[in-house]
Amino acid sequence: MMRHSRPLVGLAILCVAGLTLQASSQSRPPAPPRRPPDVLLGMSIAAETAGLAEPFKGVTTNGKIEQGLFHIASTGVSTEPVRVATEAFLASLTPLQRAKTLLSVYDDEWRKWMNQSFFVRQGVSFLEMSDAQREAAFGVLRAALSARGLQLTRDIMRLNDTLAELTDDNFDEYGEWQYYMTVMGVPSATEPWGFQFDGHHGIVNYFVLGDQVVMSPLFSGSEPVVAGFGKYKGTSILQNEQNQALALVNALDERGRAKAILKFSKTGDENLAEAWKDNVVIDYAGIRATELPEAQLQQLVGVIELYVGNMDDGHAHVKMKEVLQHMDRTYFAWVGKTEPGSVFYYRIQSPVVLIEFDHQKPVGMRHLLDPSVPSTEHVHTVLRTPNGNDYGKDLLRQHYERAHSSAG
Repeated sequence: MMRHSRPLVGLAILCVAGLTLQASSQSRPPAPPRRPPDVLLGMSIAAETAGLAEPFKGVTTNGKIEQGLFHIASTGVSTEPVRVATEAFLASLTPLQRAKTLLSVYDDEWRKWMNQSFFVRQGVSFLEMSDAQREAAFGVLRAALSARGLQLTRDIMRLNDTLAELTDDNFDEYGEWQYYMTVMGVPSATEPWGFQFDGHHGIVNYFVLGDQVVMSPLFSGSEPVVAGFGKYKGTSILQNEQNQALALVNALDERGRAKAILKFSKTGDENLAEAWKDNVVIDYAGIRATELPEAQLQQLVGVIELYVGNMDDGHAHVKMKEVLQHMDRTYFAWVGKTEPGSVFYYRIQSPVVLIEFDHQKPVGMRHLLDPSVPSTEHVHTVLRTPNGNDYGKDLLRQHYERAHSSAG
């Protein structure tokens, strides 16, 4: 009898094109062993200690912040809905829950997010919330996000449940409710504040100053990205972000492809700006947006809109106006092949936005797929605001300087 390796057994069970999985855990290879709480805590402390070793500067192309990109100015788009929703959420909490959820707007909690499952998080978890508290928390997300952004966030949570099912019901580490809310600063119409939604593959950092909003870093991903069985069978995410970018690179002419494609080999994880990478230096690479023919330029804008459009419609429109002002300094870069079903990475970068999409190696599903090569079933995306304005830090700095100047 021919004996197959474990990855081949996994592939016989898992059809990546549609993620067709046998529902019975007895028919799947055993999941990786569960990690005890003390191990997870130790890993979290180590990650946080290393990640916060440097004070915040921001993502740059050369280690130097480009000044004058962001300004305190009215957008004309109200932030009252998210403020009212957040006040209602805080009011729904018990005193003990509120004490661990409400932090200073200057707190390092902004930077303490992580897309990996093991991280021990702050705030109040959906797992411990009552139904009414969960609804209040979703009310915050509903006010802050577009309908598409809210759908994406909920589906990330649901697919985390699918991952728990795929790992022999490991709901200690995965699951729909393993997500946390924190609020930084007291919700206000005039003073700076914000909130953070944080969990495995789903992170929203949402800073508010008056009617201005900065929603970054924003992390969206999943493993798997399509649920072929289980409680949330049929759920899928990030297919447009994948397919529209693939269509864009394939629409380029030979000269455009030569500039955009950095390499065809994609053997590992490529994302550069994930958790704890607030100060990463990433130089521009690929093809400049203004070198693209009009049709491909509009395709590129459409891909950017997929990410920016996760925030509420009014503030997404404000952000897109900012992005479009810098198209002469916007670059599109690609790593990987370009055939249907290929694994790849792409990056869109300008002075005011950084977007990454990456097919990654299996982690939670490494017992089902070959863990040595990237898979289309494990996707990470990240959106950042370079040059010091992630978490609204540059606006916060300007507000602080104005306040002290006025007081002086």
